[in-house]
Amino acid sequence: MTVANRDTDVTRYSRQDVLRILHLHARQITAWERAGLISPTEQYSFEELGQLRTLRDLQARTRFSARSIRASVDAMQRVAGMRNPLMEASAVRKGSRLAFRHGGALVDPLSQQLAFDFEVPSGLRVMRCQGSNLAQKAINVQELFLQAVRMEEDPATVPRAIEIYETILSVGPQHAPTLINLGTIHYNMRQYEKAEELYRRATKADPEYALAFFDLGNVLDELQQLSQATEAYQKAVSLVPQYADAHYNLALAYERQGQRRRALRHWLTYVRLDPVGPWANHAKDQARKILKTEKLSIVSRRGRLVKAAG
Repeated sequence: MTVANRDTDVTRYSRQDVLRILHLHARQITAWERAGLISPTEQYSFEELGQLRTLRDLQARTRFSARSIRASVDAMQRVAGMRNPLMEASAVRKGSRLAFRHGGALVDPLSQQLAFDFEVPSGLRVMRCQGSNLAQKAINVQELFLQAVRMEEDPATVPRAIEIYETILSVGPQHAPTLINLGTIHYNMRQYEKAEELYRRATKADPEYALAFFDLGNVLDELQQLSQATEAYQKAVSLVPQYADAHYNLALAYERQGQRRRALRHWLTYVRLDPVGPWANHAKDQARKILKTEKLSIVSRRGRLVKAAG
């Protein structure tokens, strides 16, 4: 449950709040705690909620391990003197390393290399210079983004969240996290065509962002475009093989298309990745049914189909 501290009037989020809001599994937060990326706690501030969201999106985009991210964060703290690089800079993949965009530069903290960041959208620089009311209240896109996230929590302020997200996109139309969050608002409002448009833009803005493909698959499923939804889920699991929820939805999609053997692989993968809970129990049941009813076959090296014994 979300609570407010009367002394500081700071909103706190329970662990269950965080899991629900960010669509995370408890094991993911535990992994970040073990890596030292976040401190173990049962109550999270809004800033910590933002950091968890950043970590979720960063791992979906880069596929880096929690330990690898921690090493780069520690190095960035030493090199740039930042308290919290994940919130004060924008983390991006640079080859096999994690780099940070900050102040018009691209910093690889492990190698201590510094280069001008030619990929920063010009609109983001304009936002820092123009004297609009929003720019005065939020120094950069990240702060605007976190403002919008906060507005999403209260149904009464969702329209304000939409306005902020649209402001971000007016100057940075390729900001994938904004495209995804705005798409999700429209998805929850059952405005599926608009949600699809935004999710597709997110996949083009960041083709390695697994969450964008996962969300695209969900909205295509709602639009009864099952084959396209399947392709989107396939892309998500190809980008992040450990993406349990994408394996689950892909298994469902295959089953609905009568491709039970393909579904089996993803049911079993889901169980391996998330072995406890009602969803795992459902995945196990589906896998058992397929193994019981399907006459499984194997393919020889020469491509001939051979029935398995028994």
